[in-house]
Amino acid sequence: MSVVSPQLVAQGQFRVLKVPLGFIKVLQWFFAIFAFSTCGSYSGMFRMAVECKNRTDSDLSIEVEFEYPFRLHQVHFDAPTCKGGNTDRYFLVGNYSSSAEFFVTIGVFAFLYSTAALSIYVFFFEKYKENNKGPLIDLGVTGVFAFMWLVSSAAWAKGLSDVKRATDPDYVITMITACNVKDNHCREVHDPVMSGLNTSVAFGFINLVLWAGNLWFVFKETGIIAPFMRAPPPQEKPAAPAAYGQQGAYEQDPYASNQGGYQPEYSQQGYNQDAEYGQGYGQQGAPTSFSNQM
Repeated sequence: MSVVSPQLVAQGQFRVLKVPLGFIKVLQWFFAIFAFSTCGSYSGMFRMAVECKNRTDSDLSIEVEFEYPFRLHQVHFDAPTCKGGNTDRYFLVGNYSSSAEFFVTIGVFAFLYSTAALSIYVFFFEKYKENNKGPLIDLGVTGVFAFMWLVSSAAWAKGLSDVKRATDPDYVITMITACNVKDNHCREVHDPVMSGLNTSVAFGFINLVLWAGNLWFVFKETGIIAPFMRAPPPQEKPAAPAAYGQQGAYEQDPYASNQGGYQPEYSQQGYNQDAEYGQGYGQQGAPTSFSNQM
């Protein structure tokens, strides 16, 4: 088992795991493991009982075991014929290995890709963003996996429903010839536990949500949307017109203009009175002509 050197770990940019791009990739890594492990490691069993009219021919514990990849047509069991202690061999119905193996394969490849992507995010993030080649490749692969999770999860959900039907003890009992005889009695003893397989389907659709949701965060790393997200440049204030500037230059304080408005009245009154006194003085004090004075 190889150990990562402390120097390499020190150079790693583990802060990328705190942002959605890296954090969702960690979730994809975990849920991919859960998906393929719960399906690929499954093994189940159900039990039936056949009670013959002659009790000595009865078999009260017929166990049928099946497991991944669910090639049920190869699973067989022996049941009594209720005739002289003889038994007949029966096979289950259906082959559901294709949907199960496809689902597990997608889970394994998603796990491997998530491992590789996390390593690149942590130790080679600058090269990952160089020339946008890394984000573009990551975007394409993420889109493919999102589509594959949709197809594989839907196919495995359908396959699981068929597996449940084919392994239902009530359905299998109808295949036994002795159970169709009126004097014989057949019943189920133990149902198969399907909780692990139900969980695998749930993990499949969770992976679909994670991979489809991560498309947006990977798309942002490509920089394609960056020109559309930039803030518009600040607009400069338009220059004031020349006439407006001159008007502002000659504009006086309103109080000064009011004082100037009163000044003409005051000056007119004052100067008019002086003019009247001047006229009177001219008429009374000064002779009108030199000839008259003489």
